[in-house]
Amino acid sequence: MASVVFADLVGSTGIFERLGDETAGRFVTQLTTALAKIFEQHKGRVVKLLGDGLFVVFNDESQALTACIAIQERLLQKPVRPGGTGRPVQMQMGIESGEVVEIQGDCYGDAVNSAARLADLAGADQILTSQRVRDALLPPQQGKLRSLGPMYLRGKAEVTEVFRVEWQPDRDAEATVMGVSMFAEASEARLAVRIGDQSCTLQPRGEAITLGRSATADLPLNDSRVSRLHATIEWRGGHFVLSDASSFGTWVYFGNQLEPVVLRRTECYLVGQGQIALGCDRNSEAAPVATFSVG
Repeated sequence: MASVVFADLVGSTGIFERLGDETAGRFVTQLTTALAKIFEQHKGRVVKLLGDGLFVVFNDESQALTACIAIQERLLQKPVRPGGTGRPVQMQMGIESGEVVEIQGDCYGDAVNSAARLADLAGADQILTSQRVRDALLPPQQGKLRSLGPMYLRGKAEVTEVFRVEWQPDRDAEATVMGVSMFAEASEARLAVRIGDQSCTLQPRGEAITLGRSATADLPLNDSRVSRLHATIEWRGGHFVLSDASSFGTWVYFGNQLEPVVLRRTECYLVGQGQIALGCDRNSEAAPVATFSVG
């Protein structure tokens, strides 16, 4: 058994566009090398550098979690700005544990794939992990985890209970445990989605709702950031499931929570109320945003 971490630099494409390939390449290499040293200080073994990210293996879940938090805190306390200007560097991380097979210095296995998917799903400054990792932690570290509910990770047939690590104490008050109502019987509920003056309602066992740039979508949005068929909302297994099928991703904000769940060809359950930003986060200029409510 091992704990696997994937840590990816957020927005690396923009860094290369702004600084040019040579300068950006040098910056990213220096950054990942420095982060590798921090992982190693926490007893992690860096399997490989992934261009704009790292793939690291630990002996146990506690070491992996502690290392990821240490890096996020370091970047918060000592911001690193590409080229000395612009927005500080942000990382998105995923942690999973399980059997790992090592072949010629590389590592393979379901835990490796899941950690990569969790990192893809994470937003900026976020660390996402699974029920398996949570179960292996001691209560003090378990207390840092907040459920995002069950989700289908890309390439996995079974649902994964996903947790976000609340590594910034001052944000704990903003955290909501979205998984509480995930398993409740929702047969009487209905989901309403609205974009501007357009709206759709999905009843349990009703026809799926499509969102996209296509004129044939149930909720069409004419925005270059929105794919022709961007996302689908359907009733499945007693819940409303949002599936991203886009090129640029979907940002889902639950309730008053400031941090989104970012979908990139992945899915999440919709509960309560919130916003769905298509192709960008909701703070982007003229962002195409839908509101939803379940009740």
